[in-house]
Amino acid sequence: MSGPEESAGETPQDAPESSSAGLADQLRPAILSVVVLTLLAGCAFPLLLFAIAAPLFPHQAGGSLIRRNGVVVGSELIGQEFTRPEYFHSRPSAAGSGYDGTASGGTNLGPNNPKLMNGAPDFAGIRQLAEAYRKRNGLLPGAPIPVDAVTRSASGLDPHITPANAELQIPRVARARGVSAEAVRRLVAIYTQGPQFSYFGAARVSVLELNLALDQLLSQSALSH
Repeated sequence: MSGPEESAGETPQDAPESSSAGLADQLRPAILSVVVLTLLAGCAFPLLLFAIAAPLFPHQAGGSLIRRNGVVVGSELIGQEFTRPEYFHSRPSAAGSGYDGTASGGTNLGPNNPKLMNGAPDFAGIRQLAEAYRKRNGLLPGAPIPVDAVTRSASGLDPHITPANAELQIPRVARARGVSAEAVRRLVAIYTQGPQFSYFGAARVSVLELNLALDQLLSQSALSH
């Protein structure tokens, strides 16, 4: 009679040990997989890509930097804000105070959000941006303008504008620089890139590269006189 009672009394004592062993068996592979994946995906893979890209694509691996007179003035991949009338202006940005690489992001406002359209005391909406764009470029009230002129990109760092946006800015830039609109238009055509691989996306204009070319055109014009 004592055998079954002793056996029944031993069962609760064995259960915690069995449970602890099972938990350890589950945690061990989970922790090991995190460590291994971190080393592979976070260290080995990026280093392998860099080792391959650095000799084959040194410009891209180095950040696609743009230099003027040996000084880095920007990157082909990150936009900048321009406000002076003699330069082409980038699209609006919601990254920090504007094109802040440390605060990349969009407005996170949905298309039906009234703030996106009508703005707020601390935020310029599409209506305010459109009015400012038309005034800045000498357009009539209500004149149609490209959507990228009044909307922010998801990253806030888009380095391009549409050809239609650039076309509307040509008269202002030409007047401010004292050159012909046709000369500026030729430069816009040079710095207009087609769709990726001639298929993906749409045509776009590199704002920084175009503005640097305008500076060079102005300096060459001054030297010729």
